[in-house]
Amino acid sequence: MFIIFSSLIGAVAARAGGTPTLKAALRVMFWGALAMAITSGIGRVFGVVA
Repeated sequence: MFIIFSSLIGAVAARAGGTPTLKAALRVMFWGALAMAITSGIGRVFGVVA
């Protein structure tokens, strides 16, 4: 769900700023997914992933 909503937020922000919406949505989606993956990896290293 996070990926869908983050892309929606990226598209809305791009539209408000007058920039290409698809590019912004994909950028926000990519970096959000990367941040989640890194956070999950760190959690696994320290044994705190549920």
